[in-house]
Amino acid sequence: MMPTIKTTPLHHWHRENGANMADFGGYDMPLWYASVKDEHLAVLSGAGIFDTSHMAAITVCGTGAADLLQHCFTNNLDACVGPSRRPLSPGRCVYGAFLDEKGHTIDDAIVFMLASGNYLVVVNAGMGAGVAGHLTGHLDGRDAAITDLTDRLGKMDVQGPAAAKVLMPLLADPETVFGQMPYFSFKGHYDGDSPLADAVRLDDGTPILLSRTGYTGEFGFEIFMAPEKIQSLWQRLLTAGEGYGIRACGLAARDSLRAGAVLPLSHQDIGHWPFINHPWPFALPFNAEQTGFTKDFIGRSALENLSDFSFTHAFVGRDLRKVAAGEDSRVIDADGRHIGRVLTCVTDMGIGMHDGEIFSVASPNRPAGFKAKGLCCGFVRVDRKRKPGQAVEIADSRRKLTVTIVEDVRPHRSARKPMAEMI
Repeated sequence: MMPTIKTTPLHHWHRENGANMADFGGYDMPLWYASVKDEHLAVLSGAGIFDTSHMAAITVCGTGAADLLQHCFTNNLDACVGPSRRPLSPGRCVYGAFLDEKGHTIDDAIVFMLASGNYLVVVNAGMGAGVAGHLTGHLDGRDAAITDLTDRLGKMDVQGPAAAKVLMPLLADPETVFGQMPYFSFKGHYDGDSPLADAVRLDDGTPILLSRTGYTGEFGFEIFMAPEKIQSLWQRLLTAGEGYGIRACGLAARDSLRAGAVLPLSHQDIGHWPFINHPWPFALPFNAEQTGFTKDFIGRSALENLSDFSFTHAFVGRDLRKVAAGEDSRVIDADGRHIGRVLTCVTDMGIGMHDGEIFSVASPNRPAGFKAKGLCCGFVRVDRKRKPGQAVEIADSRRKLTVTIVEDVRPHRSARKPMAEMI
């Protein structure tokens, strides 16, 4: 019997507005509307909104909640905020992963600290039950209640340099909301009965949890709210953002934006292999010298005692052409050896090459007359470490391309810019 595909509260809107739909994580989701390129560029120059209600959320509450997450989550909640590695505190959130005993990724996640002993864990589509079960299986007598909120929350993202300007007229008290809101912080609550709810309400009184996070590398927000309220906000944001070039965006633009920002897709760029030797060391509790870990966690022993090494690297190509990622792809070194495979290969349409340097449409120092023609980028997994600047070939059954290993791809991203610059 075929599983029933799920829908989000915005499904009818997507269908009515001509979205190209596909199954993603068990949900019927929009891939794009009229143009992936236009949606991608809207997020770099103005604003884009994304339906992300397919993502799953879990609450972990109780006197043992922090200890449970410390045991199961890779990042160190006692030392994870800012360059000085301060403890996670109410109103802050942090990225990391849940691993099995082999050190393989179950899923990546963001952990939000709502209050002492009260956490919200956001994972990927279809992973709510799995991660909730993983946490439950490691309670070991800890006082913690774990609740899977799958399909009980509405969620949408507003991303791009104009995101705050678009959202501002729809908030009851925007000056207070946007004050003291650094990257990876949040305010409010999706439940109107929570004592946190009054921190962020829409102008019609609707409570939201507003998080300064996202999956594009650009300035913006994730919004959590009651599912029955989300279509109204979606439509109102499209109206409020008309003067900023706002667009409804699908998963294709989300994919190209996140790859250009060197952000992984769970179960594709991280998965059933050791969660180490990759571009996201900040998700692990490394000490200052990166010679060991600062806490114990599930999978630690496996990562410390590896005998079979692999390395995940970001890459960028010379033009917009790409290859098909997956098991049939190949990474080839200068000696013609097959050394791995391509995990992700997309085209970031907001960047281009000039005299060997990458510029973005948002780069303040872009050359006169610069036009971004797009560059392919993504991730490869190979059998030995490669240095930034090294060239390799990636190939599928149709073509072979020369690409360069890099530490970063799209320059001048706006995600970390001070709020004062964005409002």
